[in-house]
Amino acid sequence: MQFTQNLFCPVKNPFLSNHLMIKYFRESCVNITNVFSSRIGQMKEKGGFQMEKIVLGSTGIHATRSGFGALPVQRLSKEEAARLLRRAYDSGINFFDTANAYTDSEEKIGMALADVRRNLFIATKTGSSTPDEFWKHLELSLTRMKTDYIDIYQFHNPAKMPSDEMMSCMIKAKAQGMIRHIGVTAHRLDTALTEIESGAFETMQFPLSALSSEDDLNLVRLCKEKNMGVIGMKGLAGGLLTSAAPSMAFLRRFDNLVPIWGIQRDSELDEVLELEKNPPVLDEAMMARIEKDRKDLAGDFCRGCGYCLPCPAGIPINNAARMPQLLRRSPYAPYMTDEWAEQMERIENCIGCRACARRCPYQLDTPALLKASLADYRQFRAEHLGK
Repeated sequence: MQFTQNLFCPVKNPFLSNHLMIKYFRESCVNITNVFSSRIGQMKEKGGFQMEKIVLGSTGIHATRSGFGALPVQRLSKEEAARLLRRAYDSGINFFDTANAYTDSEEKIGMALADVRRNLFIATKTGSSTPDEFWKHLELSLTRMKTDYIDIYQFHNPAKMPSDEMMSCMIKAKAQGMIRHIGVTAHRLDTALTEIESGAFETMQFPLSALSSEDDLNLVRLCKEKNMGVIGMKGLAGGLLTSAAPSMAFLRRFDNLVPIWGIQRDSELDEVLELEKNPPVLDEAMMARIEKDRKDLAGDFCRGCGYCLPCPAGIPINNAARMPQLLRRSPYAPYMTDEWAEQMERIENCIGCRACARRCPYQLDTPALLKASLADYRQFRAEHLGK
């Protein structure tokens, strides 16, 4: 390999310091690893399939049509998470999304992908509200992921348009090369539209699935007009859609949108990869399936995002509030245990603080949902178990 010939040569330069020798040696090892990884990836693609890519707006990032949402890997051991992340990369996925707030998710990305960093794109987030916090979050993310830059750094679901002071931090970080593009995430349509119209961001991350309304889809179209990339979260509506196919077919119409699929199992990664090999078609049968899902999930429902947690009464709100849907849209037996019954009964211990409702990005009346969910659960369990 030509690039290795002049990396370091103590014969030509006998005064080369040990520090520089070590530095150059490490860099050469990383470069060699990246070349081999890239070649192996190319061979795999030739032997199988090459995943379709799109350009993510003005960022110029060529991202695979399916991205890896790394929130769920928090629930895995470090070794298992690293194995799954690496398998996703080796299978062709080149876009990974995480956040400072996702406990050890960033660290696991660093474990799995540091040696192939230049071959992929990482988006992460900061929930900072002060400049000091911003820089601490950024340094921590870089350290955890073993990288010297972040491809897309996103403000994490701010309640309103970030202040000029906070935007200045983003601009400075970009000028210093610590981040390459500035993004934002939102759960509320009005907030998202304000942020898009500001012209301050290169990407918008927003909940998008087969259940998305026409207003939601108009947001994607507006981003297209503004040359903004769109990152779609909640593709399975917080787990209430039981297959990725409807959302993939529904969202694939937009060439500025990358859905990130929350993955924590090989079977979930297998499903995404298979759908990428054979993209689902948005035909009449698929639309009929989508309309049925929309009818079943009409009205207010919990997406299971977990922003409501922790609960002072110990209620597992993100699952308890959507229990009626979980019981009817997935195998219900796991929720019929005495352990789950005890967790659901904790709803009776609600202290009425309404912290969950204030934190909910979808403005749901969470306490009311919980009470209705408990009543439904008791009836469902009695009918199926006689208890």
